[in-house]
Amino acid sequence: MSKSPQAVLAGLPGWENATVVELAGGLSNRSWLVEAAKRKAVLKIDDQPRSAPYNSRKAEAQIQARAAREGLANRVLYVTDTVYMTEYLEGTVWSPADLDDDEKLGHLAAALRRLHSLPLTGRVFDARQAARQYAKRSGDADPERLGHCMRVIDEMPAPHHLCCCHNDLVAGNIIATPELRFLDWEYACDNDPFFDLATVAAHHELNEHQIETLLDAYFDGKGARWRQHLDRQAEAYSALLYLWERARAD
Repeated sequence: MSKSPQAVLAGLPGWENATVVELAGGLSNRSWLVEAAKRKAVLKIDDQPRSAPYNSRKAEAQIQARAAREGLANRVLYVTDTVYMTEYLEGTVWSPADLDDDEKLGHLAAALRRLHSLPLTGRVFDARQAARQYAKRSGDADPERLGHCMRVIDEMPAPHHLCCCHNDLVAGNIIATPELRFLDWEYACDNDPFFDLATVAAHHELNEHQIETLLDAYFDGKGARWRQHLDRQAEAYSALLYLWERARAD
């Protein structure tokens, strides 16, 4: 059984008497906004240590801390195998509507280039393993579509280039503080950089103009030559998303 937030905070100097408010929306763990002496933090508590396709909490902390030093993430304040506490910064969390703004897409592309320049994490994203784990729990999945999704993942070629990727770049994990930072690094590891771009494009069903704008911003005006790579990764992302959704529903 996991600890209560009060029990965790009691052992952290300066946070013993923090106010605690549970946050809604957590899909894989419970989280709380905690505040003490004009400092705010987000506290997450897991029922048990995490395993693939997630990072362990300590591995997540290493990646996020490195990103934080480059201004791409909030600082990690405390971590154990089942507890994760990060600083809370005021800002505006993006919604899909922000992706309609060409200038914001340019800022996102620039932030992604910085992210993809970080040192490798040492763990490579295993899409096949993730797909099989999700498929095992996809009790109500359409058999034909499930089979198609598994084939898409199995037939994916090896990445032409590996870099540090976030691997979950939905709009709700992007925050303007006003500089762009990324939230929730639980899936972050080494992957094809096009997977991050494809997540943005496929998850939010970007139109042609948005995709062209994002690619051109990322590739200094030469995005068209990389469209095929984006489309291939978008297909893989969509397959994984379907399997994940069915596993969650089950």
